[in-house]
Order: sequence, then structure tokens, then C-alpha cells
Amino acid sequence: MAHIGALPKVHRYITAHNDEGKAIFSGAFDEESKMKANDDGIAFALSFATKGFPANMDKDKDLDVYAGYLKDAPGLVIAGGTVLRHVDIPPETECTMHRTVSLDYGCVLEGEVELLLDSGEKRLMKRGDVAIQRGTMHQWINHSKTEWTRMLFVLQESKPLKIAGEAVGEELAGMAGVRSSD
Repeated sequence: MAHIGALPKVHRYITAHNDEGKAIFSGAFDEESKMKANDDGIAFALSFATKGFPANMDKDKDLDVYAGYLKDAPGLVIAGGTVLRHVDIPPETECTMHRTVSLDYGCVLEGEVELLLDSGEKRLMKRGDVAIQRGTMHQWINHSKTEWTRMLFVLQESKPLKIAGEAVGEELAGMAGVRSSD
């Protein structure tokens, strides 16, 4: 599946401070957040990531953390951190049903996508819609025959989940190109 040019490039602008304390745009990274397609055609970009709460921005320590994750990509969630990720879903494509132990905000930027829960409940999400994903088993499905979907996700680790008295963990069901979280 071709991805190049299907959706506009993602530009993210990271701010910093100059020696006089004035706000500037950081030159530490290319302003284009690079999309990388997995075997199933779904493409991910790690647009920013942090480790530790609160984030330590003194002397650009958070930029060093992000640089490390660009070299060695994290799982979907970073223990004790946050993840900002863009995800492009090709037409007629679905990810596997999965769960992360995290609180996720998923916003549709382009196209439409169905959010299917393991109970069978579903919602068709359109541009501007947001899902607050709270450790549930779910699946993203792009039913369009021609249009791509782009989503923006912010993920934050949560405390371990107990559902119906049972402890549950991350369940990725072999998602293409995705490793287990730290």
C-alpha cells in the first residue's frame, strides 16, 4: 500500500529558549514528524515523548529524552512518561483488537474511523472527534474504500487495571510493528 503523499506531511514545532531567555523554535529536530508504515500499512510517527512526571525541561533534558526514543522507539506507552503519536490508517484497514494500560486521547484529524469495543459497541468518529480510551479492549477500523484516516494520540501510563476483579495488562495481539511497552 502506498503511503507517500496520501496525507499531508506532519509538521510539529518544538519551542525552546535562546540565551536571552526568549522563546524560539528549537532546531534540535527536523520539523517534519516522520511517518513509518508497518507491515499492515498503518503508519506511525513518534512526534514527541517524555519520561518522568513532571517533565524536566531544564537545559533541554526533555529533548534529550525524546532524541533517545527516536533512536530506540518505545512501545505504545512509556512507563512514567507520555507519548504523542500520529497514526495514519489506510483505506479498508483495521488494526487488531488491543489494550494498553494507559489513558489515551485519540483525535481524528483527517477522514473517518470506527472505534469498535470488545463488547460490540462502536462509534463512527469523524474529523475533530476524540475518544478517551481508558484501558479498554478496542480496535480502529477505516471502512473507506479510498480515504485515509489520520489520528493524533496522546498516551499516558495508568495504574494497573482491575476489571471485574481480575488484573489485566497490555494486550497487543501481535500488532504489526509494535513492541510491548516498557
